[in-house]
Amino acid sequence: MTGNSQNLSAGAQRTRRNVVKMGSVFAPAALASAVLARTKPAQAVPCAAVLLRCNCFLKGTTIVTAEGESKVEDLAIGDVLPAMFGGTRPIQWIGRYPLKKSDPSKPWVEDARPVRIARSALAPDVPQADLYVTRSHALYIDGLLVPAGCLINGATITLYEARDCDELEFFHIKLESHDVIYAEGAPVETLLDVDERAVNFAEYFRRYGAPNREETPCAPRVSIAGRRGELKSRIRSAMSPWIDRREPIDVIRDQLEERGITLFRQSEPAPRLRSM
Repeated sequence: MTGNSQNLSAGAQRTRRNVVKMGSVFAPAALASAVLARTKPAQAVPCAAVLLRCNCFLKGTTIVTAEGESKVEDLAIGDVLPAMFGGTRPIQWIGRYPLKKSDPSKPWVEDARPVRIARSALAPDVPQADLYVTRSHALYIDGLLVPAGCLINGATITLYEARDCDELEFFHIKLESHDVIYAEGAPVETLLDVDERAVNFAEYFRRYGAPNREETPCAPRVSIAGRRGELKSRIRSAMSPWIDRREPIDVIRDQLEERGITLFRQSEPAPRLRSM
C-alpha cells in the first residue's frame, strides 16, 4: 500500500468517526431539551454538578514531588513539587471538594463524574496509571492547556461512572502562580482561580486574603464550548481530508482518538485458530 493510499484511508476513517460522533452530539442534546422543558429550573442542575465545575484531582491521584511520589490527599502546604515553568515550587494551598450522593440508589449526575484518562492514553506510559480529573481540569499537550472533558473518546478517555462510590472527594493544588505539575506522570495544570466552592476556602482566606482574580495562565488554554462548539469541531475534523481547517484542539483530540482506537485494538485477544 502506498503512502498516499494510507493517508487517504486514515482520512476516510477520521471522517466516518466524526460523522458518527456528530450524531451522538445531536441525540443527547435533543433528549436534554425535552427533559428540561418538563423540569423545574431548581431541579435541572443538581448542586453536585454546579460544585464540580472546577479543576480537581480525584482522591488517590499520585502527584510527583521533589522527594518522590505522594497521593494528593497526603500532600501539605509547603511540600515542594517539580513544575514545568517555575522549577521546584512549594505548595501554597490545597483546595478540597467533597461530594456525597443524596440518594445512594441513583447513579452520579453526569457533571459530577470525573474523566478517566487511561494509562498510556496520551503517550507511552503517559499517564503511567489511570488518571482521574474533573472535566474542566486541563492537560498540557503540545504547548496548550486542554480540558480533559474536550478529549473524551469513548476508548482511552472516558467518563468514570464510580458506581461503587457514594462519596467522591476532589483536591486541587495551588502554587504561588499557575503552572504545570505531574499527576500519574502526566503534565496537568495547577489551580488558577481560588473561589469559595472549596470546603476549606476559609483557610486560604486566613492565610492570603482575597484571591487574585487576574492571575495569568501559564500557557494558552483552548476549549470546545458546549454542544454547538463540539458539533462545529466534529464537522471540521470530518472535512479535514479534503479541506483541513481544524483548530489545534481538534487535531489534538483526533490524534488521541486515533491512538485510543489503536490501543484498544491491540488489547483485544487474538482470534483463536480452529484445529483442522
